[in-house]
Amino acid sequence: MDKTDILSLTFEELEEKITALGEKKFRAKQIYEWLHTQRVKEFSEMTNLSAQFRERLNENFYINSLKIKKRLVSNIDNTVKYLYGLRDGESVESVLMEYKHANSLCISTQVGCKMGCRFCASTIAGWSRNLEPSEMLSQIYETERDSGRHVGSIVLMGIGEPLDNFDNVVKFLKILNSGGEGLSLRHLSLSTCGLVDRIYDLAQLKLGITLSVSLHAATDEKRSAIMPVNRQYDLSQLMKACDDYFAATGRRISFEYSLIEGVNDDDKSADELISLLGGKNCHVNLIPINEVKERDFRKSRSVEHFRKRLEAAGLNATVRRTLGADISAACGQLRREEKANG
Repeated sequence: MDKTDILSLTFEELEEKITALGEKKFRAKQIYEWLHTQRVKEFSEMTNLSAQFRERLNENFYINSLKIKKRLVSNIDNTVKYLYGLRDGESVESVLMEYKHANSLCISTQVGCKMGCRFCASTIAGWSRNLEPSEMLSQIYETERDSGRHVGSIVLMGIGEPLDNFDNVVKFLKILNSGGEGLSLRHLSLSTCGLVDRIYDLAQLKLGITLSVSLHAATDEKRSAIMPVNRQYDLSQLMKACDDYFAATGRRISFEYSLIEGVNDDDKSADELISLLGGKNCHVNLIPINEVKERDFRKSRSVEHFRKRLEAAGLNATVRRTLGADISAACGQLRREEKANG
């Protein structure tokens, strides 16, 4: 008999499974607390359950967990980058970042990525599969356990496209919001390259999360050249979806713009971005690109000039603080190296 991944069950699903075993409903609450508050890795640790019941749980379920394969700690700013091993031998990355207000954790949602953005390290090693809700949760649980730091905000911006793993990501969000400390989804940001149909699906759920859209160019010609997704969902479709998301949720969109030397960092590109976003209730997050040895893109030297041009035109724009520079903290690089050496 195949065992069920118990950490990927919502409370309602767990309650249904437990009552099907002939147990009282309150047992589900006890188990849920062990999993998401105490964060145990073995059923034997659930000491307020009988030994016989713990054995039945072990026969029917398993508790998914991750193994730390590599940990890199920055000597500059305490950023910690993890390479986590999964049950099937695959691996993903998470990055713990220290800010004044809280610790933020960037987690992965897929093993690899299908989107093929030309400047991104995550797509180089190829796509293998979607992550289960338990594997997303475990990145948080294991990072807090290992680092001893409380994670105050979550960013779905690691390896993978979150909206390409829509059902599992939504389930993860619901469990995260209800389990353990019940992290408010207002402290969570989901980054997408622009899967328009799924943006509409997400808007209908009104989960309260911040939507971050990876834009990186403000014309279809430029964006399609570096982001293949634009050939399926062009800028007119994407902008309408973003406007409709804001109308449905009241949550301001954040647009990510990675500045690439000689590609999208000149005054003309800035003016194109101003024309595209002018008048919208949004924020522009300018990102000094992480250079990847397999790509020929280089970090822009015009970041501050670009920001000032946007602000002069009335756009709210900030430059993302570079963290973990000494450990190559951009997601995808550790997995790529592991694949190359495997």
